[in-house]
Amino acid sequence: MTTLSSYLTVADNLTKWQTITAQSPDVQVATQYFQQNIGKVQSATDLIANPRLFDYAMTAFGLGDMTYATGMMKQVLQQGVTSNSALANTLNNPNILAFAKAFDFADNGAATTSSSALVTNVVNAYTQNMLDTDQGKQNPGVQLALYFQQNAAKLTSTYGILADKNLLTVVQTALGISPLTSAEPVDTQNQLLSTKVNVSDFQDPKKLQQFIARFCAMYDANNAASGSGASGSAGSSSVLSLFNASSSGTGSIISIDSSTLLAAENSRTSLF
Repeated sequence: MTTLSSYLTVADNLTKWQTITAQSPDVQVATQYFQQNIGKVQSATDLIANPRLFDYAMTAFGLGDMTYATGMMKQVLQQGVTSNSALANTLNNPNILAFAKAFDFADNGAATTSSSALVTNVVNAYTQNMLDTDQGKQNPGVQLALYFQQNAAKLTSTYGILADKNLLTVVQTALGISPLTSAEPVDTQNQLLSTKVNVSDFQDPKKLQQFIARFCAMYDANNAASGSGASGSAGSSSVLSLFNASSSGTGSIISIDSSTLLAAENSRTSLF
């Protein structure tokens, strides 16, 4: 299966896959602990002092690889989100901002964790993150595509892409931008991205899916060229050719109907 077809298998049946993930033993144990203990947390200090709760909450917001940054995250939570100068508002990371809004101890104090809506939202986000991770064990491209689907619409500027390595990887891959550009100054990278992508387009579900399809095709093409993950990758050419034929070379999101992408994918897979 190509990355696109694998991604669509999950994305088109997301509720089913979320249920399966939620029922897995590891996720059940972690979720049960969170549900039973999060109500005891009354401050940012309390949350960070409990590694199991902190890891669960951070993972839910796509920040699992930042659990070591306890000092910074404590400041994020203590400063809240009301002030424009608050750390959460200046880091240009939509996941950190979402985390700070959810656990807004600065404004809500001890009542923050008594919200049933908070618990439900965090549990759902954690389950989705575990689903993405499981898919990534089979195909990292699928994990990236699912992550982009869930987070790209939150972007307010291209700086947000640069602040999130997963989003940046998807955009660089889809637009054929060398990862080496990450060594350039942030403002230089932002100027480049600004000429190639309009983040407001990701709030349009159709354009978002078109961009993800482009990423999937490029991801498979790149892996085939490097000799890794080539199984099914050659089939990406049928989808990729649609973008190549329609693109003006600017790397912008182009208008290709989703049914066209699916038809190209299905016609390729029917040959095998």
